[in-house]
Amino acid sequence: MSKTSVIAAFYNNINYLKLVLAGFERQSEKDFELIIADDGSREEVVKEIETISSDYSFRIKHIRQNDNGFRKNKILNQGILASESGYLIFIDADCVPHYKFVEEHLNESSENTVCTGRRVNLSEKITSLLTEEKIKEGFLETNNLLMLEDAVLGKSNYVEKGFYFKNKLLRKFFNKKVRGLLGCNFSLYKKDMIAINGFDERYEAPSIGEDTDVQFRLELNGVKVKSLNHIAVQYHLYHNLQERLQVNLDLFEEVKKAKLAYTQYGIIRL
Repeated sequence: MSKTSVIAAFYNNINYLKLVLAGFERQSEKDFELIIADDGSREEVVKEIETISSDYSFRIKHIRQNDNGFRKNKILNQGILASESGYLIFIDADCVPHYKFVEEHLNESSENTVCTGRRVNLSEKITSLLTEEKIKEGFLETNNLLMLEDAVLGKSNYVEKGFYFKNKLLRKFFNKKVRGLLGCNFSLYKKDMIAINGFDERYEAPSIGEDTDVQFRLELNGVKVKSLNHIAVQYHLYHNLQERLQVNLDLFEEVKKAKLAYTQYGIIRL
């Protein structure tokens, strides 16, 4: 059994997936499995994943459901069931990890705690410069100044989140404030996700359902949020960000009113 299972939400963008996998190839912690949780990618994409899966030093599992609209939470729940580790790390397959990403999530893990890191939003320009080889060589970790210059032009943003700190005092200082859970960058013990019955599959639009809702229900169960700002770092590849839809906001209001940690619309359907 691996120390942890990384569950990567994915849909169609094989070129971005390859960049993300290159980031995992250079992880300082090697003992993990990676589960591609595929929300209905095209057949040619599926075949290419099957072709490249054996090219990496870590174990890759590819699970897929039919394309029937946005059902990210449903395939993430299937990822939980497919995982063989007792500790889970959730990412999106358009977020390249810092080379210490897996190691830091494991180092910071503790009982009854969900750890959440942060990400840099890369511009279209910076994203276009990336190749698998550059990522394996550490391009993202060693070009903070390039990203800062790009940020001044109003392109990349949250570039300050890309600075990785080893110093304990700096870590403590920048994590005094507890930040909200990010669906693309969080980890916890599997038993804590099982206890809330995983993700609520009624959310069929991006945002809220894979992070805000999960945090709310975990906290109802006594699970504390631990910020890993400047510790668990990611680099988000460029694409147009989607807005929160009212349907998700309305559903979350129902969840808050009910104050039930365990969803009836998750891994196990009652």
